[in-house]
Amino acid sequence: MITGAVLFVIGLCWPLIGRLPGDIFIKKGNVTFMFPIVTCIVISLVLSLIFYVMNHFR
Repeated sequence: MITGAVLFVIGLCWPLIGRLPGDIFIKKGNVTFMFPIVTCIVISLVLSLIFYVMNHFR
């Protein structure tokens, strides 16, 4: 249930963090390519911090 709640909160916050400076966005004609590299790094850091804290208090 905790994982579901966390995913729900991330889904609500996604429009706020979905387009950070540094994300790659290319649009040429009918083709659009988006690679959210900075967003992935931020999510990775946040999840690493959460799992570190959870493991620390275990």
